[in-house]
Amino acid sequence: MTISFRNVDASPSDPVATWPYEGLVICLERGLVEDWRPVIAELRRSPWGRTARRVESYLGYAEPSATTRLFALVLERARADAEADERAEVAERVRAAIAASGMTAAAFADAIGTSPSRLSTYAGGRVVPSAVLLVRMERLAASVDA
Repeated sequence: MTISFRNVDASPSDPVATWPYEGLVICLERGLVEDWRPVIAELRRSPWGRTARRVESYLGYAEPSATTRLFALVLERARADAEADERAEVAERVRAAIAASGMTAAAFADAIGTSPSRLSTYAGGRVVPSAVLLVRMERLAASVDA
């Protein structure tokens, strides 16, 4: 690490999530690539977490620079990647519910109150069903299993 924290009750070697806001700002403003790596890792690990919200807050008032553009892109990419993973997870849960039900896709769609084409968009991950509809799907699959 090339940075050091002065007048901050933390060390750059501590986990980023434990740094006070001032330590994060010092890292962003005075750090180098090697100092930013743990921050970037934390943003990827938790793209809507405390550190991400703090970076977002900092970006809201910081003077535009290559560093602020970099962190804006890192945060945007981390969130997009997380959303893609979550979308894939929901699609997998839909496919698992259909399979567990033992029903045809058309019968399953009818039983949950949607069309087969709409169910296909959920199973393919192109559209994310509402939380209510996902619960309905999983309950139907569980009730057939029982």
